[in-house]
Amino acid sequence: MKKFLFLVLSVTASLSTYTQEANATPVVDTYKYGMHLDVAHVVEISPPADVCGPTPVRMTYNDSYGKKHILEYRVIGTGCTN
Repeated sequence: MKKFLFLVLSVTASLSTYTQEANATPVVDTYKYGMHLDVAHVVEISPPADVCGPTPVRMTYNDSYGKKHILEYRVIGTGCTN
């Protein structure tokens, strides 16, 4: 009986840890020139701000191993006119 209870508690603890890791929010990386990126699938790109000048945007993507990443980089905003 003790072995069965130990087994049940071990499985429950393992599933709890796995669930917490799966729901963890990825760290936001800031792009640096020459940075190696492993982009297999782009999930989302945030729209640039309505300003005239550099503004940060974020790209959420999955790498070739299926791990989710968030990359922040700068683009020219949409508020500039010619």
